[in-house]
Amino acid sequence: MTYQVLVADAISPSGLAPLTSDARFEVIVHPGLTGEELARALAEVHAVVVRSATHITRDALRYAERLVLIGRAGVGVDNIDVAAATERGIAVLNAPSGNTVSAAELAFSLMLSLARRIPAADHSMHHGEWDKKSFTGSELLGKTLGLIGAGRIGGEVARRARAFGMRVIAYDPYLSPQRAEALEVELTSLAELLAQADVVSIHTPLTEATSGLIADAELAQMKRGALLVNAARGGVVDEAALLRALESGHLGGAALDVFTEEPLPAEHPLRWAPNLVLTPHLGASTHEAQQNVAVEIAHAVRDALLDGDFSHAVNAPAIGREEMRRVRPLADLAERLGAMAAALLAEPITRVSVRYAGPGENLTRVLGSAAVTGALRPVLGAGSINHVNALHIAQARGITVERTDLNARGRYEEFLDVRLASPDGHEARVAGALVAGRHPRIVRIDRYRLVIRPAGVLLIVRNRDVPGVIGRVGTALAGAGVNIAEYHQARLQAGGEALAAISVDGRVSDDTVAALRSLEDVVSVTQVVL
Repeated sequence: MTYQVLVADAISPSGLAPLTSDARFEVIVHPGLTGEELARALAEVHAVVVRSATHITRDALRYAERLVLIGRAGVGVDNIDVAAATERGIAVLNAPSGNTVSAAELAFSLMLSLARRIPAADHSMHHGEWDKKSFTGSELLGKTLGLIGAGRIGGEVARRARAFGMRVIAYDPYLSPQRAEALEVELTSLAELLAQADVVSIHTPLTEATSGLIADAELAQMKRGALLVNAARGGVVDEAALLRALESGHLGGAALDVFTEEPLPAEHPLRWAPNLVLTPHLGASTHEAQQNVAVEIAHAVRDALLDGDFSHAVNAPAIGREEMRRVRPLADLAERLGAMAAALLAEPITRVSVRYAGPGENLTRVLGSAAVTGALRPVLGAGSINHVNALHIAQARGITVERTDLNARGRYEEFLDVRLASPDGHEARVAGALVAGRHPRIVRIDRYRLVIRPAGVLLIVRNRDVPGVIGRVGTALAGAGVNIAEYHQARLQAGGEALAAISVDGRVSDDTVAALRSLEDVVSVTQVVL
């Protein structure tokens, strides 16, 4: 079979060599297509490769009955409607590794530029001045670098910092102690990092949890004269707060390669801020990075089409399409079990254990990926982790993933047990099953057996097994205007501790959760959104 691959953006011929050198592929290079022309072109090919100029929208996919995958020569897939592609069974592949060094080198070059005041000195020289006294800088030797996020790029920055003789500390709630030791970084809290670091460099994705992570309070915790570098994602740093910290002189300087709004508006106040270095999102803008991501995506497209290897996909499982149709309810259950276990654990994760009993073969990798996705998605963001890349992300963060096939499990045709462990040895366990072969249910939480649908908002309440608790909980929820859909109570023995799984009609406010926790005989309350 010959596969037709449309290259819809400018990519070097050498980068496409894995495809063009193989007679099984017909490579059609046609950059600049838009609208109806693009939609018609996608209807005729098995794969399309883009960079950032071409936008693959829902409308562009309206005729794409043959299209198997979309390849993005780069990391971000903002120019691809991933949801629309997923609905059509089209895998979206990216090239996450090709720009790692490029992004790390840019972050470090911004750090050096700030420490030695190179941009300001260069500007002065170009204006005919010779002003040595105004540009006295600082050495990095012996200074403390604080990394907010120590994943793939953060780890590369750490290596370069150690070569410069810097002490490296890191705040990353999901980096295991073992991985931190391998990177030779010291794990610490965000508050301790901000207080100790001479330079803070951000390497975290933009998620609900990290949006505005560095604002007025955090900047105030930094050392006076410290430097801040953000070459990760705009929005992690509150730009208005950063302006205030620079104008007050509290910060010694900052460098930004990313912004809340891109392109940065011509009249944006950041353009006139003191001691601020600005670059126009250059993290992947090197010849080497562009070549690397092109080669990486060409290999990924080739392997996906020929071998069914979707390890570079952001939205597809690493199994065949037909098998996935059968497995999808079970994979969805695994993801929800992982999300619930993570909420119950509420600590960094060092181990994910997935145990499966059922007729399916070679499913534990897919189910393990799904469980890890559910466990880590609240931290990394929906666009950063999926059933395919989850195991790679877990490995990079030093999280052990154990997958085990079990024997038949009683009355359940397919049974799934997910356990998460923290560095301190604490464990959360949630088990589920497909009832009647197709209805997913949670059947166990820690040691408690119950049956509840894994959907919507659940309140997990631990309480002493004494009269009146259920009534008090119900009354408190009613008083807060919260409607109960299901209330399942389980206990190990009379008079001991009990657990309730309460399904409610919507997210419960923090004040209501706090009120429940304050009730007599209630031990803990955890809200889980599935």
